[in-house]
Amino acid sequence: MENNATPAFQEYQNHLKKLTDAALEAANPVIGVEQHIENICERCAQANHCWVVGAGKASLEMALALNEGLGGRLSGGAIAVVPERLQQLEQETVAALPFQLYPASHPLPTAQNITAAKAIAEIAKQAEEGDIVLLMLSGGGSAHLALPIEGLDLPAYQQLTSGLMKAGAAIQELNAVRKHAEQLKGGGLLRLAYPANVYALILSDVMGDSLAVIASGPVSADPSTFADADAVLKKCKVEVPPALADHLAAGIRGEQPETVKDGNSLLERVDHAIIGSNLLAVKAIENTAKQLGFSVALVETGVEGEAREVGARLADVARELKNKGDLPAIAILGGETTVTVRGNGLGGRNQELALAAALAIDGMQNVAIMSLATDGIDGPTDAAGAFADGKTIQQAKEAGHNPRAYLENNDSYSLFKQTGNLILTGPTGTNVNDCTVVLVYS
Repeated sequence: MENNATPAFQEYQNHLKKLTDAALEAANPVIGVEQHIENICERCAQANHCWVVGAGKASLEMALALNEGLGGRLSGGAIAVVPERLQQLEQETVAALPFQLYPASHPLPTAQNITAAKAIAEIAKQAEEGDIVLLMLSGGGSAHLALPIEGLDLPAYQQLTSGLMKAGAAIQELNAVRKHAEQLKGGGLLRLAYPANVYALILSDVMGDSLAVIASGPVSADPSTFADADAVLKKCKVEVPPALADHLAAGIRGEQPETVKDGNSLLERVDHAIIGSNLLAVKAIENTAKQLGFSVALVETGVEGEAREVGARLADVARELKNKGDLPAIAILGGETTVTVRGNGLGGRNQELALAAALAIDGMQNVAIMSLATDGIDGPTDAAGAFADGKTIQQAKEAGHNPRAYLENNDSYSLFKQTGNLILTGPTGTNVNDCTVVLVYS
């Protein structure tokens, strides 16, 4: 039911809270699993054994909801879990689970990640004809599934991955290397699970929800080749460990099996469901905004680019909304920006975007913006993002701060902590990228 009262600028923080809640509910992994539990129960009823494996920031919540819904049907499993979430569980709860939990870090893999990935691989190998392997997959799964090829040790692999990131490798390029330097990606997990069937529940952190990109496609076809991986390494001019150089050369010669390709009969044994995505979160914001009484003037997904540049253009968006009339109005953006590190401050892409936007809308009346990381963890901070209005910058200056200096030092967190503009949700146990909104009132 739509709200008959016209939203007022004085209530904008309350409106932002409701929009945030809507986005996070749409990305809630528990709700997503519960919506598919009847289908999963039917699949498990037809299987000899049901195994579960999981990786990513929402893997724990997904696995717990699955276990609850199946009511003791699981035969075992292995779940890679964000360490902070694992620490929050009672030991009695962990001991009672029919699967094992393994702490795993993100974004760079550690020794714990290798242990978790090996455990997941062993469960897949254990599955037999007539069994089903249930895969709980979410953002961060690529790091959690890190299991380098034989001979490629962890320090060398960490250095390789870090080098590619610093060289500015695109996600597709990074994945091409990962899939050919590891054992579980590029359909590798599907290969290990054969002859069992696989059913994947996926919380997508990838725009467009490409199965080949989400967590580097552990149970999907991979379009990249050994030659592609080799080309990326040469382009990025990173040092290639001897074990990987030999492996890639052998693969290019056809002496190593390629990743799973379209048409491979293995793909007949896997099915999947996208239970959450950035698009669904954006739609939830849109529906809630309408209920609050806003006209939806712009919805844009797949937003990428430098965070401060995206933030700066929000002022233009606000002006366009003002010029169009039909106020109050909202613009909704979904995607994931990047930050070029120029200073030594503290922040994340959403906080940096919000600070750049705050500078751009400085002095504008009846305008508010917000940018939110749906996992509740924006960069190496305890904030999910930040919000601002046309008075935020002036208020910061009156308190003795230089907002632009904070931006240049990538120190958005420090400024917003002092001004009270941080969004603090705590880790949400989900990840479907970021959501940004612009509110313009009458």
